[in-house]
Amino acid sequence: MGLIKNIFFNRNAILVLAVFAGLIFGDYAPLIKDYNIYIIGLTMTFSMTGLNLLLLNNPKKIGKTLLMGFILNYLVFGAVLLPIAWWLMPSKELFYGFVVIVAAPPGVAIIPFSYILKGNVEYAIVALTGAFISSIVVAPVLVEIFAKNQGIRPYDLFLTMVQLVIIPMILAQILRMKAIFPLVQKVRGKIVDWGFALLIFVAVGINREVFFTKPNTLLLVVITIAVGTFGLGFVYSRIAKSLKLSSELAITQQMLTTIKSSGFSVFTALTLFGKEAAIPSAILAIVVLLYLIFLSLKTSSSKS
Repeated sequence: MGLIKNIFFNRNAILVLAVFAGLIFGDYAPLIKDYNIYIIGLTMTFSMTGLNLLLLNNPKKIGKTLLMGFILNYLVFGAVLLPIAWWLMPSKELFYGFVVIVAAPPGVAIIPFSYILKGNVEYAIVALTGAFISSIVVAPVLVEIFAKNQGIRPYDLFLTMVQLVIIPMILAQILRMKAIFPLVQKVRGKIVDWGFALLIFVAVGINREVFFTKPNTLLLVVITIAVGTFGLGFVYSRIAKSLKLSSELAITQQMLTTIKSSGFSVFTALTLFGKEAAIPSAILAIVVLLYLIFLSLKTSSSKS
C-alpha cells in the first residue's frame, strides 16, 4: 500500500508513470487529447499560484530581475537550443517542436527548487513573472520568425497565450486569497503533477510508434535537449563562478536558463504543429526531471 501511495503522490514517479502509460496504453491518448485545453488551463492556474504579483509593486527595484528572467529563459536558452535543433532535427515538425519549447514560459518548478537548493526564492518569483509576461509577446514573434509558412497567424497565437498565461495568472491570484490559499497549497502539487502527467501521456501515446520504431530520431532529440539543460547549465555555473555571483543567485539563474514548462509546450506544439512536434516536449519533461534530481544530489553532496 505504501509503494502505491508513493507512486501516486510522488512527482518523479508520476511523470515516469505517464511516459510508460503512454507507451503501453497509447491507443487511449486521442480520447484525452480533446480535453487538453481544460487540463492545461487548470494546471497553469494552480502552478501560477506560486507567483505573488504583489512583489511587482516596485518596478524600479525589480526591473533588472524582470529583464533577467526574459534574457536567461528566452535569449540565452534559445541561442543555444535552436541552432542545435536546426542542425540535428530530421523533420521540420520536430524543429517546430523546439521552437515551441523556446517560446514556452519557464517551468514553475524553479520556485520550489530554489527553496530546496538554497537559491533565491524571491528572485525566482519575480524573474518567472517577468518571463511569463514576456511569453505573451515572445511566443507569437518566434513562431512568426521560424514557422511563418505554416499558416499560423501571430494574432491567433497571441490570443492563445492570453488564454494560457494571462487568464490563469489572474485566476491564480484569486486563489491566493487568504480564505482559500491554505487549501490551494494542499492540493496544488497534485493537481499540477497529474495535469502535466496527462499532457505527457497524450504526447507519448499519440507518438508511441516513433518511440518504438525510430530510436535514432529520439536520440537526436535527447541529445539536443540534454545540451540545452545539462550542457548549458554546466557552462552557466562556470560563468557564474567566474563572475563571483552568490551561490543563491547562481543556482536560481542557472535554473532560469535551462528549465521550461514541458506541459505548456506539449499542448502548444500539439495544437499548432501536430503530434510529431510534441515529441521534443515529451522528452523535455523527462530530461528536466533528471536535471532537477541531478541538481538536488549535487547540492546534497556538496553539504556532506
